[in-house]
Amino acid sequence: MFEPELARPIAIVLAVIGAIFLALGAQFQNDAVTQHHAPTQLKLKSLHIRQVLDLLRRPRWLAGTIFMGLAIVSQLSALALAPLIVVQPIGAIALIITSILNARIHKIKLDPKTFGAIAITMLGISGFVLFTATSATQVKLDDGMLLQVVGVLIAVVAVFGVLFATSKGRVGPLQYIFGAGVLYGFVASLAKVVIQRIIQGDINWLTLLATLALLAAAVLGGWFVQNAYAAGPPDLVIAGLTVIDPAVAVGIAIVILGEASSAAAGQVLGFGVSGLVAVLGVLILAKVHPQLSKK
Repeated sequence: MFEPELARPIAIVLAVIGAIFLALGAQFQNDAVTQHHAPTQLKLKSLHIRQVLDLLRRPRWLAGTIFMGLAIVSQLSALALAPLIVVQPIGAIALIITSILNARIHKIKLDPKTFGAIAITMLGISGFVLFTATSATQVKLDDGMLLQVVGVLIAVVAVFGVLFATSKGRVGPLQYIFGAGVLYGFVASLAKVVIQRIIQGDINWLTLLATLALLAAAVLGGWFVQNAYAAGPPDLVIAGLTVIDPAVAVGIAIVILGEASSAAAGQVLGFGVSGLVAVLGVLILAKVHPQLSKK
């Protein structure tokens, strides 16, 4: 294992590499979804299970999945070296890459309003990283913490089930993005818990439970993401995920895992303000993005 003063910078580099893979994976998967299931439609509201399974035969979608897999490996490696609240927000770099890549591929001209929304989002995420990098601490994770995370996840999934069951099909990209972001926040948190428990040597049925909950949240979150691709551009999806995902993960890390136990009141306030700024940026982006304003 690396020395503590070296581990955190390496974790940040790995998180940046993961963000690059995330951006490429999002672009490839989004193109596969829209080309094969909504080639002549301006907007496809959602995908059926048969359509999702059909994507498994699409080389472009599979290439995107490989990039996503590399992003996960990079992210897990980063989580093994640094606290969750330092690593997770760095994924916002994917927003810049995806926005530029998607605009070039589809010959879309991003106007000043769109760039402004991206800038606001990045400002908020940058604040996350700034405050957490100077205050986060690694903690020993006990059984109680693990059960709390899994318990909250089960409650969240139950709420999502009720909301989607009563939506009568009126579900847009922001709803899918929000659901995926929340679930991926739990995936990151559970991944951190499992990795930390393995490092601590606490491998038991609770660790297995956390692993199963992680996989279930990842599968459901992945289904939400594919539907979000069908209903909106990839940079909006990435913007939502890189705000909601770390916001949920940081909230869990602070409230349950105690990674910010040594943070001063001003730093905790900085977490909250940065999060609100980032969310504001995503909401503006959803309103002004050229691909959505035409619909």
